[in-house]
Amino acid sequence: MSRADFYLIDKPRFREQPLLLVCELVRKAVDADLPVLILARDVQQAEALDDLLWSFDPDAFLPHQIFDAEMTDEDEEIPVLIATPEMAPPPRSLVINLRDACASGPFDRVLEVVPADPDMRAPLRARWKEYKARGYTLNSHDM
Repeated sequence: MSRADFYLIDKPRFREQPLLLVCELVRKAVDADLPVLILARDVQQAEALDDLLWSFDPDAFLPHQIFDAEMTDEDEEIPVLIATPEMAPPPRSLVINLRDACASGPFDRVLEVVPADPDMRAPLRARWKEYKARGYTLNSHDM
C-alpha cells in the first residue's frame, strides 16, 4: 500500500526557507538508509537544494547529486538524487515531490511539502484528493 505524507510548514525557520524542511526530511531518510528521489520544480530549485544540502548542517553529510543523462549505474547508487522535470531518473521507493502535480511512478511513499501561505495551499488540497482517489494512505504533519 502506497503512502502520501503532507508536511505543513509552520515553524518560522521553515517559513523563511522552505527548502530547509526538505533537507531535514532528506536527513531522516538517509539516517534510515532509504534512497531518496527529490522531484524539483525546475533547474533553479534543484541547484538551490543541491547547495543547501551541502551547507544546512556542518555536521551532516548527505551524499546527493542532481540527476543527469550522463550518470552511470554506480552514480545512481548515490543515496539522494535530485531530478528536474526534463530528466527520467531511476525509481526510488521514497519520493519528495516539490512539483505542482502529484508524483507518479513506482514508489512506496511520497512526501509533499505544504507552504505556510494559506493562499498557496489550494493545489495541495487537490493533490490530497488525488492521492486519496489512488488509494494511498494519507498523513499530515505540522512542521
